[in-house]
Amino acid sequence: MNSTSISWPQKTHDLHNHHFDSTVWDDFMFRDTDVVVATYAKAGTTWTQQIVTQLLHNGADDFDLTISSPWIDLRVPPKEQKLAMIEAQTHRRCLKTHLPVDALVYSPKAKYIYVGRDGRDVLWSWFHHHSSGNDAFYQMLNDTPGRVGPPLERPQQAIRDYFLTWLDQDGYPLWPWWSHVRSWWEIRHLPNLLLVHYADLKADMPGEIRRIAEFIGAPIDEDRWPVILEHCTFEYMKAHAAQGFSLAESVFDGGATSFFNKGTNGRWRDVLTAEDIARYEQTARRELGEECARWLATGK
Repeated sequence: MNSTSISWPQKTHDLHNHHFDSTVWDDFMFRDTDVVVATYAKAGTTWTQQIVTQLLHNGADDFDLTISSPWIDLRVPPKEQKLAMIEAQTHRRCLKTHLPVDALVYSPKAKYIYVGRDGRDVLWSWFHHHSSGNDAFYQMLNDTPGRVGPPLERPQQAIRDYFLTWLDQDGYPLWPWWSHVRSWWEIRHLPNLLLVHYADLKADMPGEIRRIAEFIGAPIDEDRWPVILEHCTFEYMKAHAAQGFSLAESVFDGGATSFFNKGTNGRWRDVLTAEDIARYEQTARRELGEECARWLATGK
């Protein structure tokens, strides 16, 4: 496919809140080898970053994802410092975003991996994340200069009520959920975008890693394949969280290991009522359409 004949997505607005400064993308200098991992929060972001990093660096065990695979649109550190740090990287870069397509600069140069996960599982994982934040977590997000909008408050609700608020207010206290998923689904035809689903990673991690490797053009050293697989397991990442995700060590109760909670799906089934489940599923079909809603729920 000739890239000059493709109608590439255009940035149409900025997104600011306690987490985001989407303007960082305006000044970002892409390289032809960049890989961007895109997700809504708690959809398998760090896992996919780990997979990409392991593929690009042949099973290396000394990478801190906080540094080697930075979150571009996070408000901290300041934009100028972050961009300089990324520009100084000499290895093939793996970058992270939680933005919808229309709030970032989408480049034909990069390869994008969008990871989907059932919204109920996303919310259950995010609730643990939100509840585990310590004083440093809230100070970092709320007190760093430049915040637009209200601060992120500590959760005050039980998990079911928290979920219903998130559903009723479309992603509160984070950012809109349905339009985020929709924005990436609508460009799934682009040649530099790969859709990956959390459930598929759980069901067949080796197969999905090989699919990702082929997409980003990272030949697999079969002698190192067992090491790459081990380093991509939940158990390995949790055991090495302090070294592999250093930022989390200082901002969560229990340190970085708390960042990797359970990595399981379906915990909402024992909490939500049949009416709650039906309302979520009806909303998904209305907001996303049947095909996207089915993919988001199952990966199929």
